[in-house]
Amino acid sequence: MTDSEILKLQNGSDIRGTAVEGVEGEHVNLTEDVCNRIGQAFSLWLAEKLNKPAASLKIGIGRDARISGPALGTAVAHGLAASGSTVVDCKLATTPAMFMSIVFPETKYDGAVMITASHLPFNRNGIKFFDKDGGLEHEDITAILKKAWSLPVEKADISKCSTFELLSLYAKHLINTICRELNAGENSKPLQGLKIVVDAGNGDAGFFVSSILNPLGADTTGSQFLEPDGMFPNHIPNPENKAAMEAVRSATVNNHADLGLIFDTDVDRMSAVFHTGTEVNRDAIIALVSAILAPSYPGGTIVTDSVTSDRLTAFLQDTLGMKHLRYMRGYKNVIDKCKELNSKGIVSPLAMETSGHGALKDNYYLDDGAFLAVKLIIAVAQAAGQGKKIDSLIAKLPPLVEEGEYRFKITAPDFKAYGSNVLAEFKKRAEKAGYDMPESYEGIRISFHDSQIQGWMLLRMSLHDPVMPLNIEGGRKGDLAKIVKIAQNLLTGFDRLDMSSLK
Repeated sequence: MTDSEILKLQNGSDIRGTAVEGVEGEHVNLTEDVCNRIGQAFSLWLAEKLNKPAASLKIGIGRDARISGPALGTAVAHGLAASGSTVVDCKLATTPAMFMSIVFPETKYDGAVMITASHLPFNRNGIKFFDKDGGLEHEDITAILKKAWSLPVEKADISKCSTFELLSLYAKHLINTICRELNAGENSKPLQGLKIVVDAGNGDAGFFVSSILNPLGADTTGSQFLEPDGMFPNHIPNPENKAAMEAVRSATVNNHADLGLIFDTDVDRMSAVFHTGTEVNRDAIIALVSAILAPSYPGGTIVTDSVTSDRLTAFLQDTLGMKHLRYMRGYKNVIDKCKELNSKGIVSPLAMETSGHGALKDNYYLDDGAFLAVKLIIAVAQAAGQGKKIDSLIAKLPPLVEEGEYRFKITAPDFKAYGSNVLAEFKKRAEKAGYDMPESYEGIRISFHDSQIQGWMLLRMSLHDPVMPLNIEGGRKGDLAKIVKIAQNLLTGFDRLDMSSLK
């Protein structure tokens, strides 16, 4: 593999690739040998950062349920051990748990590796890394891959590597959080009387039922797809997937549950369903978590990605009395902005993407779907104690009426330059037309709030692909079509932009 080929494995602040054959046109590029070299490179990179010899490092390694996990995890372990580091096999784990392995007094690892490709299909896999500062940055991954390219494959004796049941320790941490917030004593059952349905999508989240909800007394009848199965036979474990959300919605309604929860494969994302069957994702899940946090952080700033709605802004500011900073897409971008604000003395309790990635200031800025679910469960129990339902927290969030996402492929050779030119001209034309353009950190956003049209649109560049997504939301029936016409007018004449999806 050449240096350019290995660098193509980078996906933002993660590594992603094809790990097994089985999908036409997708050939394996994340091999065991590549993972071996990446393991070595991470150990050497971490040693440099910590100014410690690699032989003094203890690094934990976990994996999600997908079928290539054991082999790739073993290959990474060989690489870590070949560099001299002590390796601890945490077996099936979650991405947030692997970060917490650096924090927990019982483990206190120098670094952690998670073998996962999140919600991607069975044939894909990837690697996430953590150190004491959290998940690695984009430039860190680049440095590791460049280092890996120059290393030979090295096998080591890993037969004596220790193992640790990390999920049990992590579950105990979540149980303690629930009991503390609900003023519940040891061995009590503070969730007794509540019915909570969990859909794990055959990913890693089954432990949430067996190790957290059931011991605390919750009725989990109707929970489904809890057994790990790396072929994901029932649906994609992805809160953004319509089939997945319908599966948990149906289970919640059919079992008359107080709350439904769904997680992605490695449990760093989640969404929910109210007892009414209303799906709580995208803007609604951000609004709900914000409403839970608002009493503790009056006037705090909620950081979100760029495609959140004007409805959410109005709810955060007018109903909760908080501030809304609509930033860039990419969960690391949102989290890093939240960290930056807090470092400047601007209180920001939450960074959250519409995808379900949510990180709390008071939880190490860790995008942890299980911890967010815990916050919802605590709110459900507290509301029940007052004779209320949790949906009352976002009763004043205006409902979604119409929305659309249109993806325009750029056929120009230099797609980034072409996309930049499109955005510049789009902005110029919108300004000339007198449209309201609020501050946007990513792309060009136009808001409509008069008697003729209500809603918004956002045109931006994709983070990685030669594509320009256009997100539109209409505030009333018929407004979507009106905004589409405006977009068509603003985008006329760009012959290397395929806008056939607008027709």
